[in-house]
Amino acid sequence: MADRLAKVERKTKETDILVEMNLDGEGKYDIDTGAAFFDHMLTHLSKHGKIDLRVKARGDLEVDAHHTAEDVGICIGNCLSEALGDKKGISRFGSIALPMEDAKAEVAVDLSGRAFCVYDVKYHTEKIGDFDVECIEEFLRSFANSGKLNLHVSVPYGTNSHHIAEAIFKALGQSLAAAVKITGTDVPSTKGML
Repeated sequence: MADRLAKVERKTKETDILVEMNLDGEGKYDIDTGAAFFDHMLTHLSKHGKIDLRVKARGDLEVDAHHTAEDVGICIGNCLSEALGDKKGISRFGSIALPMEDAKAEVAVDLSGRAFCVYDVKYHTEKIGDFDVECIEEFLRSFANSGKLNLHVSVPYGTNSHHIAEAIFKALGQSLAAAVKITGTDVPSTKGML
């Protein structure tokens, strides 16, 4: 079977983004968004999802990271949707409860073709380094919407904001790895399509 590949470019007055993805990769990454903490989180998504991911982004970081996080989420979601194609044979679902020292993230995905995001996370700081924690939710919502998937993210406890965020991205990677895995030959839906 050929690798499931996708490439998306997006250029607006706020951002200029290139994303390339291989769903059947090894977790190799080349990430540069200009926001160091965000880069760190995307490397976890790639590594733990076994998804080869290249992200090159330039955004209006002099304002803040909001537009960059949102538009990178759109591009990664579009890549996922493109790479999945007709979704024949995929597992479709993936979920995990993942510990990261003091924090535990619970992430579940359904590659249903319908966008929905539930985000139940509380941080104890407004920033991690110079990155606004609210940009994490912005990224995840954009990713779920453009990727046309159900994404549920919950962190029932945790005190260190870095650990909370890292647990989320690692858990998202693990959940996606399970959901995109080829386990059969048909589309996993009674409708016959996703």
